[in-house]
Amino acid sequence: MNKKNTLVFSTALLIVILDQFTKFLVKQNFQLNQSIPIIKNILHLTYITNTGSAFGLFKGLNWFFVFFSVIVIIAIFYYLKKIVKSRKLLQFAAGLLLGGTIGNLIDRVAYGAVIDFIDFRIWPVFNIADSAVTIGVIILIVLLWKK
Repeated sequence: MNKKNTLVFSTALLIVILDQFTKFLVKQNFQLNQSIPIIKNILHLTYITNTGSAFGLFKGLNWFFVFFSVIVIIAIFYYLKKIVKSRKLLQFAAGLLLGGTIGNLIDRVAYGAVIDFIDFRIWPVFNIADSAVTIGVIILIVLLWKK
């Protein structure tokens, strides 16, 4: 591992561990479609599976998203050599994107669907990996917008 990419890989590893650990806990302690309120009508833990993309779009295309995830991971590795060491926020964003993509890819390959459980009731149910990808993409857009 290149020392320059330590932040990218440590961020990605942390996201994968948090994502897979929380999904493991949900799978061990919930029945599919079970929901438990944490803050009634605001935040629930709801165990669902998703064969589509973020927010439940494009259901049933798990194979496509496996392929797409692999392409995203390859693209991240390709662009890593172009990230300047001093661009810490860019490295962090790449780590979030890499970790989130790997976290959901593990689910797609292992279970045929992504495990989601964070349920704000006004938003589709999501997980740690989805959050990491979303935040990573937002940071990348802001950084690119500033250029």
